[in-house]
Amino acid sequence: MAGSKEILLGRIRDGEPLALGQQVKLTLYLCGPAIMAQLASVLLQFIDASMVGSLGANPSASIGLVSTTTWIFGGFAMAAAQGFSVQVAHLIGSNDFAQARNVVRQGLVSVIVFSICLSVAGLSIAGPLPGWLGGSPEINGAASAYFRTYVKFLPASQLVFLGATMLSCSGNTKVPAMLNVMMCVLDVIFNFLLIFPARDISLFGLQVTVPGAGMGVRGAALGTGLAEAVTAIAMLYFLLVRSKELNIVHEAGSFRPTSHCLKHALGICGPMWVQNVIMRGAHIASTVIVAPLGAVAIAANSFAITAESFCYMPGYGMGDAATTLVGQSLGAKRRDLVRSFSRITLVLGMGMMSALAVVMFFIAPQLMSLLSSDPDVVALGARVLRIEAFAEAGYAASIVAYGACVGAGDTTVPSIMNLASMWLVRIVPAIFLTRMYGLVGYWICMCVELNVRGLLFICRISGDKWMKNMIKTT
Repeated sequence: MAGSKEILLGRIRDGEPLALGQQVKLTLYLCGPAIMAQLASVLLQFIDASMVGSLGANPSASIGLVSTTTWIFGGFAMAAAQGFSVQVAHLIGSNDFAQARNVVRQGLVSVIVFSICLSVAGLSIAGPLPGWLGGSPEINGAASAYFRTYVKFLPASQLVFLGATMLSCSGNTKVPAMLNVMMCVLDVIFNFLLIFPARDISLFGLQVTVPGAGMGVRGAALGTGLAEAVTAIAMLYFLLVRSKELNIVHEAGSFRPTSHCLKHALGICGPMWVQNVIMRGAHIASTVIVAPLGAVAIAANSFAITAESFCYMPGYGMGDAATTLVGQSLGAKRRDLVRSFSRITLVLGMGMMSALAVVMFFIAPQLMSLLSSDPDVVALGARVLRIEAFAEAGYAASIVAYGACVGAGDTTVPSIMNLASMWLVRIVPAIFLTRMYGLVGYWICMCVELNVRGLLFICRISGDKWMKNMIKTT
């Protein structure tokens, strides 16, 4: 399979024709590992969340309260990585591997400095953050501890993002997928040891003492951070040493970022940073809207979002494939393939997420019961999940089309579309509907908004303007 993938990617770079069947085959080659990694990630997130959920509603609510803020910081790190990895995709598409490796060097230094600054900023707001978000006194202390531990590991998270996106944009989606699966497994292991205290369990009729740190919510953040640190080391090894296209150990080169490279990186990630602030600001606004509903609603909202990730797997897998295929095709000046790959990934992503939405609708109570033992949390979470099932096709369209736009370096207009949809269609109506119908009102607004956003992105990639943002590589 790997050989066929390399041959097909080579045909893009060398200007050779690709039949429709070959395009679909290449798309599946690239998205397959990413989808499997998403599947493992979702299953292990369920286990992870259920560990915290077993502690009760308040510990779950403390993590849910700051989850949108952790997304903001993670979004900054991901966008910074994309600013350099999209350049790598374009350069590989134009067969300029030497310059691609230069971007790897410069990107490595740039994101390390950026993530350290991001971590310091996070530590400065960790104390008052839960109060700003409208949290209650019984959960604010644990929420601060969780967020403080999370931001300390942001440099490790940043390096995971950088390694994964650069390897994927080179056409290697298998290694990032395997390492992300490893990270999820390590996360569960570390959490198992750090969240709970030492205890005796029965194993095959024998009493066995299991060690444990008994750190509770803070242990969940520490476990995730340690898993990210181990994975970052492995990801950098495969990127800098083992990658056929991007390894930098066999040739000299400067690690000093150039104005040319930084300018293009900022041109890509700048709009994504603005989008991240305003979009995640909308998520924080949603937290503030939901927080007054109480611990049960906060926990149900957080767990339902985790459960909904059951449907995300093919969407994000296809989005990653779209970024790689569009980026390399545009670098090779193959606009016909840019258009074709964007439509293939869109159709496949929407079809797969729609199928999973049907499954989610029928097993919503079972999904929620895996995450929480509180019957009120399970019932409310299942109810809103069934509403959200009707949004998955539109959400798939927005995920995959956005991935295609990122691969083209087209981030400004898509960011504006995301922001307008999120604030005008979701947040503003939710202020009123949540007061009337509780958490159900908020998720109705979310469902409508995701469908509107999907239609906007379908319209965007149906035209040609989004393909006119190719990065100049010389």
